[in-house]
Amino acid sequence: MPENNDTFKIDPVTPPVPVPPASICPVCHAPVLPEYYFCPNCGTNLRAAPPKTDALTQAGIYLFSIVLPMIAFIAVTRWPGIKYMRSGDPRARAVGITATVLLAASTIITCWLAYVWIVQAMQSAQQSVQSINTLGL
Repeated sequence: MPENNDTFKIDPVTPPVPVPPASICPVCHAPVLPEYYFCPNCGTNLRAAPPKTDALTQAGIYLFSIVLPMIAFIAVTRWPGIKYMRSGDPRARAVGITATVLLAASTIITCWLAYVWIVQAMQSAQQSVQSINTLGL
């Protein structure tokens, strides 16, 4: 018989880790976990994957958002900002909001620069006309 009571301690039982309920693939009827985007058995697309949010993708979206007003919104149908804003993924949504803010800011700056350029061009044209009129031509 041991003299020390510590020898007979019973470790508490750790509760089992809950297993997420498995779904069934609509095509091959194989069990799939809820976090799967594709069926591992047949490859069927089970749900849309969240948009990529790596640094290179973010840089491309932000650059496109800044340049888009300068190309007169010709490529607006290719702009991914809306897709990212509508995503359920919080990181993708943040990328979309940032891209939208950049698009709005660059649009305002582009419009202001166009206004300044037009005013300068009109002033230059007026000066040219006045110099022609003073010469008597």
